[in-house]
Amino acid sequence: MRKFVVTIEGKNYEVGVEEIGADQTVVNTVAAPAAAPAAPVAAAPAAPVAGEKVLSPFPGLIKKFLVEEGATVKKDQPILVLEAMKMDNDITAPCAGKVSFKTAVGNNVETNTLLAVIG
Repeated sequence: MRKFVVTIEGKNYEVGVEEIGADQTVVNTVAAPAAAPAAPVAAAPAAPVAGEKVLSPFPGLIKKFLVEEGATVKKDQPILVLEAMKMDNDITAPCAGKVSFKTAVGNNVETNTLLAVIG
């Protein structure tokens, strides 16, 4: 039996696939998580962004913010942790200024997702 992890709407499910013959396969799924899925965070209406954008360099999970909303940061100061492939990656400010986060802790983001604005 080969095991795979399938992600559906942000939830991971472990799936086992057993080969029976040349033409047939049987799929066994592990029970879905007991907790009800959290409501997705609604994106703010698209508005012009004033300041330097901080984009996600790769897909991942927003693990934590390292500074508070509205904090003044220095260039290259870590502002949040993005987890990708079980590794924590510090995302740094591209310039000095006040930080305004455009995502939330716990969100899964794709490459080039707007994470914050430094202005």
